[in-house]
Amino acid sequence: MVRRRSKPRQRSSPAAASSWCCSFTPPSSSPEPIPRASSMKKQPVNAKAPRHSSSSAAAVAADATASPASAKSGGGGPGLVGRILSPGRVSPIDHNPGPKSGRDMCTAPQRDLVPGSPSGGGGLGAESGEASGGCDVRLSLRGRKGGSLALEVDSRVLGANSEVFAKVIEEHMKGVSSSDGSKRVCGIEAGEVENLGVFRETIELMFEEDIEKKLVNIGVFRCIDMLEVAASIKFNRGILSCLRYLEAVPWTEEEEEKLRSLFSRFDFDNTTARDILSRLYTLESPRPEVNLARQLVASITECSSANASNELKSLVKGLLCRSSVYEKDHANLTKDDLYDICIACIDELISLFEEANGDSSPRGKSPKNEANRPLIERISRKVDNINWVLEILFDWRMAEEFVDIWSAQNRLLELHQTASPMLRYELSRVSANLYIAMGTRRLHCDAEARLGIFMSWFRPMLLDFGWLQRCRKGLETKVLEEAMGQTLLTLPPKQQYVHFMEWFRSFSKHGSECPNLSKPFQIWWRRSFHRGSETDVVETR
Repeated sequence: MVRRRSKPRQRSSPAAASSWCCSFTPPSSSPEPIPRASSMKKQPVNAKAPRHSSSSAAAVAADATASPASAKSGGGGPGLVGRILSPGRVSPIDHNPGPKSGRDMCTAPQRDLVPGSPSGGGGLGAESGEASGGCDVRLSLRGRKGGSLALEVDSRVLGANSEVFAKVIEEHMKGVSSSDGSKRVCGIEAGEVENLGVFRETIELMFEEDIEKKLVNIGVFRCIDMLEVAASIKFNRGILSCLRYLEAVPWTEEEEEKLRSLFSRFDFDNTTARDILSRLYTLESPRPEVNLARQLVASITECSSANASNELKSLVKGLLCRSSVYEKDHANLTKDDLYDICIACIDELISLFEEANGDSSPRGKSPKNEANRPLIERISRKVDNINWVLEILFDWRMAEEFVDIWSAQNRLLELHQTASPMLRYELSRVSANLYIAMGTRRLHCDAEARLGIFMSWFRPMLLDFGWLQRCRKGLETKVLEEAMGQTLLTLPPKQQYVHFMEWFRSFSKHGSECPNLSKPFQIWWRRSFHRGSETDVVETR
């Protein structure tokens, strides 16, 4: 028994650049006869012309420079492998007799002896039986990255399964005239084969009764490679079996991308292929895509479960963000849809604060599933929803108009003055989010918009800062203090004076319950003093 060292398995690239074989050369003008068993015994044994075993009518010869991909599948399926020539050795691996197959195969089924098995003795071998038919086609394959592989198969099986090979064999048979009655070999050469092992396994499928059952053990990734080979040689039964198998199983993202690449290069015209395409691409949408983002966002803002809402917020925000790996075309994410949702949340906030103040005719009624929840919880949930939508608007640079909308909420400002401190500070959480966005340069507003939010919500922020410190809910008060100071310094000098003096009076009265704007106050003071000095000099001159 001849031993050969098995090489490590290498998987092909997820996206092959081209088809498996570029061309099949026509058969040789002088066909080579297959030697008879009696004459083969008399031939001397040498490395360049190995003996053909008399017990098998087919042979598979592997070149010494075969690539790892071809060496990996050294133990082929029925009808293809009669003997394996070990590189660097002169003795082929013979096969033991086995049962004959009822189909037109070159050899009976074989079994591989893996290293470490009781009968293998650590080598690689095979057992075979007497051939049931002659192998009169020799496929000579050359790998794109080096290596070669020779397959000898029955022309009847090959021609019946592949339209490409059937034409070549038919042309060969027309030019063959054998006077001595010996069988002639039809030589077919294929160059630039991407993966010799996959090509060989695809040919083996021609001898399988149930191809789909065979594919179950092969797996999706390898099946995609075999589908590509089957498509290139027009192996229709193999194509249909591969498509049926792929349609019935789930895919990983890597396998999905590999399938998408394959379908972009080959056209498969059948129902199963259309089912696969429907999973790869959105062929029809029951609704316009413009409503999809709005539907998702609106569903989250109306969600009654806090845990589910937080989980879905993280999911949808990741899908809609600009850096998402799923980003294709965000034309469906419109500013108007998001602003409509924000305004709806503000209206509900007004209704809840009116309810808290004992207003007998609030603007709206709370849903039945939230009517029994504490009022403070419902208000906090609405503020969370507004801030979450704001994060999406910040990411897409579409939040500038919301600053004007929030500054114009006169009714909320009235309700803030009469509401309990444990409720009213929730409104300042929205203002804090806007101040931080402006101070950290995530939000770019004109001078009028910046002035508007300070005129409306700066004083409520000074009153609510103590509650914001105690109930942060993810808010970083140090960042808020710095952002407020930086944004305040961007206002016109007269407005800086008004708001810094208001802060100074509030801080002197409430101390740590008020935001600490000492650093920006000093900057404002130095700038104001310097301007005053320059003005005095000009007037003196």
